[in-house]
Amino acid sequence: MTLAPAFFIGDVSLDEYYSCDRWPRLADKGFVNLLGSYVGGSIANAASVHAALGSPTEFVSLLNFSAISDRLVAELEARSVSVRHMLRQEGIAESRNLIFLADGEHVVLTVDMGFQPMDLSRTLMQDLRKPGYLYTTLYRSRRLRHEGLAQADLLSDARAHGRRTVFDLDVGGFGEADLPYLRGAAILILNQLGYAAAFGDRPVDSVGQWMDENEVATIVRTRAADGAEAFDGNRRYDVPGYAVRVEDVTGAGDTFGGALVHVLGMGGGLDEALDLAVAASARAVTIRGPASGIASRAELDAFRASLRDENFRSR
Repeated sequence: MTLAPAFFIGDVSLDEYYSCDRWPRLADKGFVNLLGSYVGGSIANAASVHAALGSPTEFVSLLNFSAISDRLVAELEARSVSVRHMLRQEGIAESRNLIFLADGEHVVLTVDMGFQPMDLSRTLMQDLRKPGYLYTTLYRSRRLRHEGLAQADLLSDARAHGRRTVFDLDVGGFGEADLPYLRGAAILILNQLGYAAAFGDRPVDSVGQWMDENEVATIVRTRAADGAEAFDGNRRYDVPGYAVRVEDVTGAGDTFGGALVHVLGMGGGLDEALDLAVAASARAVTIRGPASGIASRAELDAFRASLRDENFRSR
């Protein structure tokens, strides 16, 4: 069976890591330790996880023509992620994140690259008008353009041709103005903060009416060490997490999304997809760096086997 490539449209960046004993207050001073730099970025991380698991993967972002951008593109290619549709433009800022590890958490400062439109080529749009998954964010969706199509209308056009949209909504959730973009989505992925911003403290299986009104097929709430839950309009899924030693939580959510789409794209069910995604993200937090989630299926299976004892599940 030939699998349709999944498209990942979003950010790729040079992630510069630092550690500090504490996160300073305003007007405070402190020392940091430089830990190194890695090729990261939320959607690029998810794409890299997806590709490492053996699924065909297309990645699209907008970069300048600097040496840093060349490094980002080359690294994605080395990870078996196709960048044949990558967009390049002079005069835009470097794509960089400054990541500080402190007190078992992370703080991410992102260089503002502006809001330049992402003009999709005819070839790229033709490929998007084919069945398969599209993994993206609201921020990127607002920048998409192709001839007379733009933003939510462009997504609607792609969905009409069988493209199933997965939104990584992360911590921000969404508001009323975002609903045209989310309409008809296959999956919305939110972490606990993002879910609370969107739905408050409502149980995930109580939002069925909202899903029907907006034609959203599935909502997923990730719960960090407690695993994840989902609702597909009929059934609530609940997958417990793993009790592991946490080294770096950066990229855990991206790992979850990439693994989830991999299983679904292979024809697996939501329960199987959630189970692998939770395991993949648990493994990722035990390793430092944004690419910590990159692993083969054999490596993930070995990780799960090593923690098979129920004592290692968080609940």
